[in-house]
Amino acid sequence: MKQFSSEVISKLRYYVYLLSDPSNGEVFYVGKGKGNRVFSHFKEIADSDKVNKIKEIKKKWLEPKIEILVHGVDDETTIKKIEAAIIDLIDKTNLTNIVGGYESSDFGRMDLNQINAKYSSKKAHIDENVVLIKLSQTFRYNMSPQDLYDNTRGIWVISKERRENTKFAFAVYDGVIQETYEIQSWFKAGSTYASGRTDIERWKKIPRYEFIGNISMEMRKKYLHKSVDHYWKAKAQNPMRYILKNLN
Repeated sequence: MKQFSSEVISKLRYYVYLLSDPSNGEVFYVGKGKGNRVFSHFKEIADSDKVNKIKEIKKKWLEPKIEILVHGVDDETTIKKIEAAIIDLIDKTNLTNIVGGYESSDFGRMDLNQINAKYSSKKAHIDENVVLIKLSQTFRYNMSPQDLYDNTRGIWVISKERRENTKFAFAVYDGVIQETYEIQSWFKAGSTYASGRTDIERWKKIPRYEFIGNISMEMRKKYLHKSVDHYWKAKAQNPMRYILKNLN
């Protein structure tokens, strides 16, 4: 089948669909749309994981399996949230989706502590030498601990003095501390391995750094899921905020 009839389209309305590898049943793409959107991927020529996966399947003289998971939805916002929820539930190891889904950072999969902190968190009053690091587009509530660590630890513009005096780094999203790390050492950006990171030209224009460290259980007990919004001035653009109580 190359397209839906107008009769089918009128009854489908907005829908969520899956593309899977027929040789093993693994879902490699979750999408949303209406009309003949589901068939559009087979005409794409861009160099992407999704397109390459489709080519790989076709080389086996097979076609990706298409399944409509949800249909009959009347508005686009609802179907976007349904798509995001489905992506949150599927093993992302084999997914070729570039992004996690509509507003998945704000309304996606969260545990009870995260949901409580998002809507009712106590203020943190920090007594240690800490750099607070705001994450934005790189954050998802259901991201792996390794991804959260790698996105928190670099890459940053930070002076030698602050590198020498900062003992802890806290990952912050939506004004709330999501994880706490004890910094072991700072390195030039790109000199240590980080999952999903590629070299970019701006590293060469301004010296940038990344740290290596470990989750601090002591800091977790004191500060995890507490609010740090009050440490930033209104409309502040810098994603990093330093709290230096005890200087060398």
